[in-house]
Amino acid sequence: MKSKQLSSLTGLLFVICCCHGGNILVWPEDCSHWVNMKVILRNLHSHSHSLTVVRSSKSWYIQENTSLYSTITVDPMETEDVGSDYFMTLIERALELQRMSPFFRFLGQQKDIANVLKVFHNGALQMISAVLDDVGLVKRLREAKFDLVLTDPAFPAGVLLAKFLQLPMVYNVRWLNAGDAHMQIAPSPPSYVPLYNSLLHDQMNFLQRTENFLWYLISVFKERCIIVPIYSELLERHFPPGADLLSMQQSADIWLMRMDFVFEFPRPSMPNVVYIGGFQCQPPQALPAELEEFMQSSGEHGVVIMSLGTVVSALPTAITEAIATAFAEIPQKVLWRYHGERPSTLGNNTLLQEWFPQNDLLGHPKTRAFVTHGGTNGMYEAIYHGVPVLALPLLFDQFDNVLRLQVRGAARVLQVATLTSQEFLEALKDVLENPLYRSSVRKLSELHRDQPLTPLERATFWIEYVIRHKGAAHLRPEGNNLPWYSYHSLDVLAFLLTFIVIALLTSVYVCKLLCCRKSIKKRKVE
Repeated sequence: MKSKQLSSLTGLLFVICCCHGGNILVWPEDCSHWVNMKVILRNLHSHSHSLTVVRSSKSWYIQENTSLYSTITVDPMETEDVGSDYFMTLIERALELQRMSPFFRFLGQQKDIANVLKVFHNGALQMISAVLDDVGLVKRLREAKFDLVLTDPAFPAGVLLAKFLQLPMVYNVRWLNAGDAHMQIAPSPPSYVPLYNSLLHDQMNFLQRTENFLWYLISVFKERCIIVPIYSELLERHFPPGADLLSMQQSADIWLMRMDFVFEFPRPSMPNVVYIGGFQCQPPQALPAELEEFMQSSGEHGVVIMSLGTVVSALPTAITEAIATAFAEIPQKVLWRYHGERPSTLGNNTLLQEWFPQNDLLGHPKTRAFVTHGGTNGMYEAIYHGVPVLALPLLFDQFDNVLRLQVRGAARVLQVATLTSQEFLEALKDVLENPLYRSSVRKLSELHRDQPLTPLERATFWIEYVIRHKGAAHLRPEGNNLPWYSYHSLDVLAFLLTFIVIALLTSVYVCKLLCCRKSIKKRKVE
């Protein structure tokens, strides 16, 4: 009865709060970022909003012709080609670093991360430059009378366009600049908030807190010395004097944060941060007939699902063969999303597919485990459907993602660089046979689903809220406008210390003066 009442209230809320179709300009990022942005766009389209998506002519996933949205296709100047070969090079380099000693691994990682930041931010610079330098396109954008800009600010091209057009801005965000987006909007004490790529959790001893603070300094250095200078010339050409990239990034009206504290470690937040982690997860739909037949043929043993995400086609041959060998030795059937040459050790129980409906498969009652690289989308789908994880992290945030699930007892993590068939087989059997993994992830699933509105409904509500009210400036914290020394009250501290020092010096001087007078009087008496 209560659930029916809640459902009725939810429906009533959306009837009352719905707005007439808005005109939304969308600046997304490609690959897995686009996969989840498209989920929001579908829902906005169903609410009669008009959507215009800015895309690159070199885009992998963002279609130019679709009934869901109209497009503005930008042909940026020549930049470094970021294709599947580039990501395979990154993976090979990451695996090489994993075999090094910690010190040299750290140095290599920082060098590689700096190079990756330069490549992607220079690509974003070319995109936004192509737009702002095109006078005719800028005129059309202004005449379109958009209500807001919806953007993924992992790279700030969409942010710069929104500020240039002076439009309200909503983020679909997880990462920003050199780390977690919270770092830009909310207090993030490194004493208990682990930094990006630190591989630490929120319970740190003294040495770990010291390490985390050093990671914080490194992230600030990357932001100020690598990322910000890339856009300095553009800001001088197209924005008023004194325009500051970091201030622009902090000025979004609503931050739709792709995270849930069921998964993420607790930390401070802000009024304009809305948590939508897992918004792409949906109840499973019916599978294609051939996939359903394969799932049912597994009998009581069930099926293991393996996928390495949208940009990784395959692992190096030796590692792929080791995984295939291990799969062949388990009684479960295996459905493996795979591109490339068929492994020679592949067993009869394993089916290779270039693509499959991952969300629907994870929600299938025959699914027993999920082997994954640890991307955010896959992690939330595993949590939503209550499927234990065997993680093979490769790049970027994947190491942090799998750590969070491992700490909660829902995943086991392996190091890919040194992976052997026997090690993979032992870990997979542990995840399949140890009931603690399944009970832990089912508890997370129960917590994640226990919400009055779904994450996608929350995202849609707040986007429409910004359209109705032409922004949400009243939710933006004033702290964003303070200089760093005022934000941390260092100027107040300096004033108080100065006052205390002056008071102490004055007291000492007065005491000395009184003592001297007393001494002079005593001498006169004698």
